[in-house]
Amino acid sequence: MFSPQGPGLRELAVQAMSSTERGYDLLAPKFDHTPFRTPDHVVAAVGEELRPLGPFRAGLDVCCGTGAGTALLARHCAERAVGVDFSAGMLAVARENFDRDGSASANGRGREETGAPVPRWVRADALALPFVGAFDLAVSFGAFGHFRPAERPALFGGVYRSLRPGGLFAFPVPAPPPVGSAAYWTVWAFDGAMRLRNLLRRPEFVMYYRTFRLPEVLRDLERAGFRTELAPLTRLGTLPGGAPRARLVLARRPS
Repeated sequence: MFSPQGPGLRELAVQAMSSTERGYDLLAPKFDHTPFRTPDHVVAAVGEELRPLGPFRAGLDVCCGTGAGTALLARHCAERAVGVDFSAGMLAVARENFDRDGSASANGRGREETGAPVPRWVRADALALPFVGAFDLAVSFGAFGHFRPAERPALFGGVYRSLRPGGLFAFPVPAPPPVGSAAYWTVWAFDGAMRLRNLLRRPEFVMYYRTFRLPEVLRDLERAGFRTELAPLTRLGTLPGGAPRARLVLARRPS
């Protein structure tokens, strides 16, 4: 399914009937060949917006998956890049990706020549991050559907504690699909199917698209102590009415 290298329907069914953690352990070897992985052009657009906000010394990729965001941090942080995820399978693939492709930086020169840091991988629950004041940049890509709204205070509070004073937490948020569009009804159907699955089967697989609403997210960030602003991801284009297709949330821990 998705591509010749991606998972088939039977594999996806087995993963969906597993817990969130076990499901991603099973999906990990083929995750990069699915649409669930954040596309490279989205990661690049975020990097373009972050570049003038640096320099950054140490960066944290929250729910790093197979390491797309961690690669961004390795290019933008001078001293340290850390990817954290609760799936051992995803971390193993992230490590393999860097062992295979990470010997060269984005401009083709070796990491020893450019001084780019080699990422460190940490297995941990994002609701209980094991860091205090260790980073001046945190990012996350495509993971927030795995957290219920009631869990966001713990998630954002942990990121806040992980940052140094003045540190920045950045993540992209796409524009919601137009009401009544095919994408709109697809999201409704997916979330409905997931809620039914979780009513009927344990352990749960938590993945919802409609629970991460931007006004509520900004409120929860501010309650965690962040000061927030939004920046259009201009590289990703605009909608027919002129609104950006995606925005970058910039949440700053006050100095």
